[in-house]
Amino acid sequence: MIKKLNTQDLVGLIEPGADIIVPIANGEPIRLLDLLEENVEQLSGVTIHQMLALRPRPYIAGQFDQLKHVSYFLSGATRKVYQEAKMELVPNNFHEVPRMLKKITKMSMIMTVASPMDEHGFFTLGTQADYVAEFIGKVPFVLEVNNQMPRTYGRNQIHISQIAGYIEHNATLTEEKSSEITEKDIRIASSVTADIGNGDTLQIGIGSVPNAVISMLKDHRHLGIHTEMLPDGIVDLVNAGAVDGTRKFTHPGKIIATFAYGSKKLYDFIDNNPAVEFLPVSLVNDPREIAKEKNIVSINATTEVDLFGQCASETVGGKYYSSSGGQIDFARGVRFAENGKGYICLQSTAKNDSISRIKLDLAPGSVVTTGKNDVDNIVTEYGIARLHGVSLSERAKRLIAIAHPNFREELQFEAKKRGILI
Repeated sequence: MIKKLNTQDLVGLIEPGADIIVPIANGEPIRLLDLLEENVEQLSGVTIHQMLALRPRPYIAGQFDQLKHVSYFLSGATRKVYQEAKMELVPNNFHEVPRMLKKITKMSMIMTVASPMDEHGFFTLGTQADYVAEFIGKVPFVLEVNNQMPRTYGRNQIHISQIAGYIEHNATLTEEKSSEITEKDIRIASSVTADIGNGDTLQIGIGSVPNAVISMLKDHRHLGIHTEMLPDGIVDLVNAGAVDGTRKFTHPGKIIATFAYGSKKLYDFIDNNPAVEFLPVSLVNDPREIAKEKNIVSINATTEVDLFGQCASETVGGKYYSSSGGQIDFARGVRFAENGKGYICLQSTAKNDSISRIKLDLAPGSVVTTGKNDVDNIVTEYGIARLHGVSLSERAKRLIAIAHPNFREELQFEAKKRGILI
């Protein structure tokens, strides 16, 4: 019989040189990580692999030789550490992370939060499936059972016979604060929503523009959801009768995501809700699976765009800020879909209109996330630049047209000087 673990039981499960996998966001097991840090002298050469860590920790900051952190997507807890060259960041496309982990790590153990066990002996990973659900039954799992974690549906169920042990730690889930919607966001969202039809399936992320888009879709009908992250606004669309998923080509009637991150309203909505299913990211974000949704619409954000249409979405001012996530997964997925449409959104300027985000060249040190061959539509508060299938010269013209008026003349002059414009 699987037993509840005490501290020494837990430490005894961790071999020297172990690679421990920790999920994204609220899958992060607070108490399990506390115990590792508190007993770090008993560990040797242990590495924790994680995307989007929620909390700063001594081991993340490199304070222990015995316990290291490797990031696959930066967050507020890891960004400064990486920028100080004290931590590794592994580039990736989100749907490839499970396969990558199998290739580059020992896959020694997965530590994750779970909802309490039901009468049939099943826990669920709650707000999660992400890159860990794929390994249920294949890799030892240690669970941090939290009665605040919602019980959810999908391929994130784990039986007591499939775990190495568990501890109990009840804690309120971390909530994402909603971004304030500005007038510019509303103008961007208006352009995007004008292209969304009844019955379309949406991938929509977090932030002020997605929030604005959601607020404008409540009168739509038969929308579907196939998204990597499930945000708060989906609850409002369901309650408004806009989302029912009846016209989806895969998983009809179901809201599909690989993790959820929002407020308590969202966590209450997914609790025991059979309409929401969490599936491994290797399925949700696979461009081949995305393309099966013939009318998929993808809405994402970037920080700057050059006149070729290259999007730097993971750096700010040439410094690493996040990572690729699933942006290119969906950029390619919508391209393969019969009627797919992709939108990458940004406000036209930064720093009180003093810097154009549409540029002749990306800032030095910037990293291209979505390349010129994968980008579809770029959107600012001045409209949409439709880039697919047009020449480089025409792309430049269309992008200059949605740049802030203060920078259009300069961009046009520099583009002609560079030989981009004909």
